[in-house]
Amino acid sequence: MIQQLFAQHATEILKSDEFVIGLAVGGSWLSNEIDEFSDLDLILVTREKVSTDKSKMLQYANRLGDLISAFTGEHVGEPRVLICLYDKPLLHVDIKFVTLDEFASRVENPILLIDRDNQLQKILDQTEAKFPYPDYQWIEDRFWTWMHYALLKIGRGEYLEALDFFGFLRMVVFGPLLHIKNKNLPRGVRKVESQLPAEDFNLLKGTIAEYNKIALITALENAIVLYKNLRIDLYTENIRQNKKAEDAVIQYLAKIKR
Repeated sequence: MIQQLFAQHATEILKSDEFVIGLAVGGSWLSNEIDEFSDLDLILVTREKVSTDKSKMLQYANRLGDLISAFTGEHVGEPRVLICLYDKPLLHVDIKFVTLDEFASRVENPILLIDRDNQLQKILDQTEAKFPYPDYQWIEDRFWTWMHYALLKIGRGEYLEALDFFGFLRMVVFGPLLHIKNKNLPRGVRKVESQLPAEDFNLLKGTIAEYNKIALITALENAIVLYKNLRIDLYTENIRQNKKAEDAVIQYLAKIKR
């Protein structure tokens, strides 16, 4: 696979760099799910902090191949990642630049390609990976206000905004909660097509609407049913439900439907 060839090439280039402590790979590589559509997730561990200087990040990235585009990942909350597009062959590569101390904080245990003096393996042995899980109370505190917001957009005829908002809900609420229900990591809507049973996947698809009021209202009603069922499946009695907000929004839904 081109991803493996790229990683091997990067390893050969970087292993003699005295400022490089280690190089690791994560993502779909770890689960042997790489295919022709996969990107490559690299973690580059350096003696000095590189992620505060984009020019240094680019210098490293340029050494690894025919770099045709690169930008930092502030839009996904990770400015330490340089999102790269390489040519010949065309390949998406994310390079995360971290120091040795930063390497300990991770969501998965990567495979080590370079490990100078066994420093990365020691950290893997002494610390645990922690994948971030959603805060159920945080979701419940917001959900009914979100539903009201969507109804406002539908009522005003701003259907594109409503459609975009449903995408947000699938990424932040429904995808993660459905993954948790099915004992998967809550990676948004990533691989829901293959990791969710047909029944749950069809419920998720029920929140996808066409560009018209009736379809949007139906999707919103499906979203409410889905959320309430997930709340039963996953939430404990410690999660405080806002019944007053829920009832008010359900009444407003009835008004918008007329």
